[in-house]
Amino acid sequence: MSTIFTKIVRGEIPSYKVAEDSQFLAFLDVNPNAKGHVLCIPKKEIDKIWDLEEERYRALMRFVRCVATALEKTVPCKRVGMAVVGLEVPHVHVHLIPLNSMKDMDFSHKVKMEKEEFEQLASDIQSKMDL
Repeated sequence: MSTIFTKIVRGEIPSYKVAEDSQFLAFLDVNPNAKGHVLCIPKKEIDKIWDLEEERYRALMRFVRCVATALEKTVPCKRVGMAVVGLEVPHVHVHLIPLNSMKDMDFSHKVKMEKEEFEQLASDIQSKMDL
């Protein structure tokens, strides 16, 4: 059975894409810890990050770095935090979260955003991408 992320990759579920290449996709988390919370995933459905082949893992981290750099240029923050938890969806995903305080990494703390805010933010991050 396909995960929600695989359905996003296939276009079956809409998302606010910020970056994409042949192997990976980055999109805004619709239930964000902080404004600008991005998820970076491999397009191939793999459950655990440690199950990625070495080269795909390294390629994912290069992609994540590019997205984080664009995110930091777009959303005012002290730094961009990274987390890999993997309990919510059995598909590798790296969280990139703009941080101004430790509570921004608290996954029980969420912020609300309107559709227009998501759309504008996705566009702003895309404009800063250097893939």
